[in-house]
Amino acid sequence: MRRVDEITDILSRPVGRDGASAGADPIAYRIRRSERARRVRVTVDPTHGVEVVLPRRAAEREAAAAVRELRPWIERRFAELDRARRAIADRGATVPYLGRSLRLVPEPQRERVHLRGVELLVPHGDHRPALERWYRRAARLEIAPRLDRATAHAGTHYTALTIRGQKTRWASCSRSGAMSFNWRLLLAPEPVLDYVIWHEVCHLEVMDHSPKFWGLLAQRYPDYREQQRWLRRYGTTLVL
Repeated sequence: MRRVDEITDILSRPVGRDGASAGADPIAYRIRRSERARRVRVTVDPTHGVEVVLPRRAAEREAAAAVRELRPWIERRFAELDRARRAIADRGATVPYLGRSLRLVPEPQRERVHLRGVELLVPHGDHRPALERWYRRAARLEIAPRLDRATAHAGTHYTALTIRGQKTRWASCSRSGAMSFNWRLLLAPEPVLDYVIWHEVCHLEVMDHSPKFWGLLAQRYPDYREQQRWLRRYGTTLVL
């Protein structure tokens, strides 16, 4: 299950600007060359802004053309990122957990995060590394039994479960039955997590996203469209 594209290649080039139409502000972008790229790709990153990855031999004008063509999508992505920033700022001293709001309580000398009712006792200062470790541990505890129940209901089985912090995927299922889930799903409402689990369980029977797959998912998790829309709209807010 894809989330957003990620550029991992190096060889950065200077920032360019698209040839905006009259009345439209130009979009600044960074060009990156990639030995592995076979086509032009454009991403919008909250830290680096617009990045265009070009195949090694592609002309730089292809970057400007791609940005012009994708301008509506780029503007929507910027709007989504702005919405995510506001949503994160509105949390204050709380973090979401499967639809609940947990209050962060910093404590001196504390190294590990501990849940106490609706409070998370966290290290004083920069608690994000410890908080992420806690979410990773919690993700396994939340996902494993749900995955077991879903596969038992479907009459299938998986071979391994891994919890990761992928920047490009919410989850994945290999042909060997190995499952991988993003710990950030615990920042979403519980039905969204259930949808992603059922999405991957259906891949144990149908590996592609053909009509057969979507029909199977609709049978197994009829409410999937609502959760899919939520994830597409608010997925960028699922960060600490």
